[in-house]
Amino acid sequence: MRRVLPAPLLSLALFVLWLVLARSASVGQLIIATIVAVAMPLLAAPLLPLRPRIRRPGTLARLILRVGGDVVVSSFIVARGALRRSDRLPGGRFVRMPLELRDPHAIAALATITTVIPGTVWTELAGDRSWYVLHVFDLHEDQVDAFVARYKARYEHPLKEIFE
Repeated sequence: MRRVLPAPLLSLALFVLWLVLARSASVGQLIIATIVAVAMPLLAAPLLPLRPRIRRPGTLARLILRVGGDVVVSSFIVARGALRRSDRLPGGRFVRMPLELRDPHAIAALATITTVIPGTVWTELAGDRSWYVLHVFDLHEDQVDAFVARYKARYEHPLKEIFE
């Protein structure tokens, strides 16, 4: 069944959408809707990413809670930094970080986590996936090593447990 309908819910949605857009349930439209509902997922199947294999769901739950908490805390820190007087401006910095992750889903999750947390933005990934660059809102030169260690421990290592 999966060979004919690799994504049954998508096929159903396409079938219904075709009929709604055609505003007809004639025999001809039912045939076309069936062809579209079967053909489109088959043609798109090679483009769909592989399904991730999550090895530690408990670690995933803890990571989600950690990221949620970090979003709240970082929001206040960034707001305070943006609103403070101009005598001490935030020291934004690009940080090149070695990448231990190899699973594409884990790398995508790390990039998403980075971008969701206020004050950090994922800016570059090396072609060989051996390093990436982040921009950090307020980070001084003497804090870089501590930031890298903390970031890897809080996000990259749990993702490695979850996906690899």
